[in-house]
Amino acid sequence: MSIYLLKSRFQTCLRPLVAWLYQHKVTANQVTLLAMIISALLGAFLCLASVSQAWFLLVPVWMFLRMAFNAIDGMLAREFGQQSPLGAYLNELSDVLADAALLLPFVFIPLVDPVWVLAIIFFATLTEMAGVLGLMVGASRRYDGPMGKSDRAFVFGLLALLWGLDVISEPWFNAILIFTLLLLLPTLVNRVRGGLAELK
Repeated sequence: MSIYLLKSRFQTCLRPLVAWLYQHKVTANQVTLLAMIISALLGAFLCLASVSQAWFLLVPVWMFLRMAFNAIDGMLAREFGQQSPLGAYLNELSDVLADAALLLPFVFIPLVDPVWVLAIIFFATLTEMAGVLGLMVGASRRYDGPMGKSDRAFVFGLLALLWGLDVISEPWFNAILIFTLLLLLPTLVNRVRGGLAELK
């Protein structure tokens, strides 16, 4: 089970906007790069020592918008003939960079054991690599859960909301991080198994 399963409904809601963007000459690669730049800037800003915890309330808002950006660039590419090798590279690399940029500020939250956040960044990168490797072996790009990109966005958006409102304690914060990390392990395994199963 993964939030990713809701993607088709989300795309249906966005389809009129995607058509409007195409009519105004917006390309999939432009959307991809813009999402990465905003993610990097927000992540860098939240890493500043002088930033109030209330600024973390921007994270859940951007996590939702970023999912929309990710859906939009994919729809522009597939439905309006904008697929390209460069776009494939940008899509995968920008996602990993944006994920790392948005998760890194959590390392500096006083309640958090930074080891858990860094481990999540590492294993999240591995899961995305495992997903892409499906294409390399002749299967599809794998998005198996239970802790895919959309699920991580939900978890860290929720944590940022609770931290920004100052309503979460240290044990709960770290427990959620550990739970997220534990779910990344079966996600990695499921993506490898899913790719191998396709080949059979």
